[in-house]
Amino acid sequence: MKKYIGLLLFGFLVSCSAKKAVIAETTANDKLSADKIIENHYKNKLNFNTLYIKSSVNYRDPSQSQNVTAEIKIKKDEIILVSIRILGITMAKALITPEKVQYYEKLNSSYFDGNYSALSKLLGTELDFQKVQNLLLGQAFDNLKTGKYNLSLEDNRYKLESVSNTDSIKTFYLSGNNYLINKEEISQPALERMLQVIYPDRKSAEEFYLPTGIAIEANQKSEKTTININYNSISFNEELSFPYSVPNSYERIFIN
Repeated sequence: MKKYIGLLLFGFLVSCSAKKAVIAETTANDKLSADKIIENHYKNKLNFNTLYIKSSVNYRDPSQSQNVTAEIKIKKDEIILVSIRILGITMAKALITPEKVQYYEKLNSSYFDGNYSALSKLLGTELDFQKVQNLLLGQAFDNLKTGKYNLSLEDNRYKLESVSNTDSIKTFYLSGNNYLINKEEISQPALERMLQVIYPDRKSAEEFYLPTGIAIEANQKSEKTTININYNSISFNEELSFPYSVPNSYERIFIN
């Protein structure tokens, strides 16, 4: 269970002003450049102050499977609070800000309080607040405007594969009809490691387009971990509180 809670929290970590997603070609257009596709992707930005998501989560690794509920509160660009519950009892919380990541879990009476560098090393990719927020909102994990990509078409989607000198390969699949992210992958072939994030579907919520959930699959050599998150209800711009307090008796853990 300790491994389960930690990985589940890390898994959460792995529209311009317009009122609806940009509508363009109904099929992927092979005449468009990568730069134009990226430009169109960012026309689907979400404008909101707060977002409240109630979700159900299934976690599975080679040794166990768990079903929990998760409450996700976001104050855009400032703070994210994730509460994990089992049978209605809060078992873990993660508080994420641009400066640091904090979480605690009740089962082992432990907590983490640190910056993003340790988590980035653990996950094998650079992590920051914006990337976590993008993951939850169904936007591209990275800032696509700062990278270089090889473009191809696959299954009526735009496939952008990163061009870099690093050991990581990042691939983004964008819908042919609205440029929203369908799938993104980070692979490290030398380490036999790959992280895949899939957004199965989208729906209109308060005139915004959000994913209906997230399917995360992490493979390292022969071991596979999956996290399936279903967004059960979504509300925008409510007054939200972000309570987070670690009991004095809890032991701090460090990630090397």
